[in-house]
Amino acid sequence: MRTVVVTGAASGIGRATAALLESRGERVIGVDLHGSDVVVDLSTPTGRADLVRRVGELSGGTVDAVAAIAGLANTGVPDVAVNYFGALATLEGLRPLLAGSPSPRAVVTSSVASLLPHDDALVDRCLANDETGALDRAQTLVDTGHGGRIYNSTKVAVSRWVRRSAATEHWAGAGIPLNAVGPGIVRTPMMADMLATPEKRAGMASMIPMPLRGFMEPSTPAALLAWLVGEENTHLCGQVIFIDGGSDVVLRGDSTW
Repeated sequence: MRTVVVTGAASGIGRATAALLESRGERVIGVDLHGSDVVVDLSTPTGRADLVRRVGELSGGTVDAVAAIAGLANTGVPDVAVNYFGALATLEGLRPLLAGSPSPRAVVTSSVASLLPHDDALVDRCLANDETGALDRAQTLVDTGHGGRIYNSTKVAVSRWVRRSAATEHWAGAGIPLNAVGPGIVRTPMMADMLATPEKRAGMASMIPMPLRGFMEPSTPAALLAWLVGEENTHLCGQVIFIDGGSDVVLRGDSTW
């Protein structure tokens, strides 16, 4: 039986992914702010350290896969702490525990929002591992009326980190496929307010068009995430896979990675 760590396991995509894996007979160590095996706050260094310690204790020192799904949307500065630095702390912190698995896998959630306008300075500070500078830059964006670019920027940074890291000795060299998924609009508690009225839903559909079946349920990206952390995924490396009802196609046309 494989053991998979799923962050954000108490709701939304994380909950759907955990449920799917468990239905397949896998052991899930769930991580969230509440209602999980490991209750921590990934926006803080202490919470990130506690995550690694507690997962190590619960797993006996070995896990087979990590799905870093926990995230925030449009909360301002906290998006940076959780979506980028919390996600990386999860993946890097748990990477040593993957070493004992015969089929280690890792995945993180990006977003189709990574294709929308972002802030280069914030992205650069994230990729430089300058959390203080990144948080300061995010606050400046809020103060100057550009806070809407923070979430997008965190997902750009995560996507670039995956592309830069996946083929290195620490990941591919260690036999660990590292990839990301980029969901479109998913009907989750995190998105509830942004989809609360017909006007809001129309606005979201205009910004992120999804010609194939429109908005999706959490079970849709969960199925992709489950495959990415499964043994069948032997060679996918460093990919950001958009599961978005066609948003990427509409927004970028002929452009590819």
